[in-house]
Amino acid sequence: MDETEFWEIIDTTREAAEGDPEDHAELLVERLLQLDPDSVLDFARHFEARYNRAYTWDLWGAAAVLLGGASDDAFDYFRCWLIGQGREVFEGAVHEPDALAELLDDFDEEIDGDGEELGYAADEAYEQLTGVVAPDLGIAPQAPEPAGTPFDFDDDAGLEERFPRLWDRFGV
Repeated sequence: MDETEFWEIIDTTREAAEGDPEDHAELLVERLLQLDPDSVLDFARHFEARYNRAYTWDLWGAAAVLLGGASDDAFDYFRCWLIGQGREVFEGAVHEPDALAELLDDFDEEIDGDGEELGYAADEAYEQLTGVVAPDLGIAPQAPEPAGTPFDFDDDAGLEERFPRLWDRFGV
């Protein structure tokens, strides 16, 4: 599976789910069940590589603005949700987290920002196809610390300064 096919699967299942992350995860599993197990593992590698790439302090800060704070788990689920938003939103956010102010049409913290189930979709599909737990993907693990320079997510003035467009649109 190449990168284009990975993003096509993400996009078609998201569009069919009409933006609901839980429905998106269910539709993603259904779509992955149409593939062979090796292709599901390829999908999982693409997903995991992007998940690890989004492990940055700046993106965590952007998540904190959108979610009104972001614990470790909340940021993990946010990164899964961000991948689920498709290539343009994902790449734009990784490149410049403040650009989420323009990349997102809306953001409802009650339903948006939590893509926990998306992170399990490939594992679930693989297990259903094979009856066994997915093997190690053979890619580098997530770094022990996010990339970039840490900063205080509880400092509203600092968040507003660092993410002016995002703060203006979605900040508290």
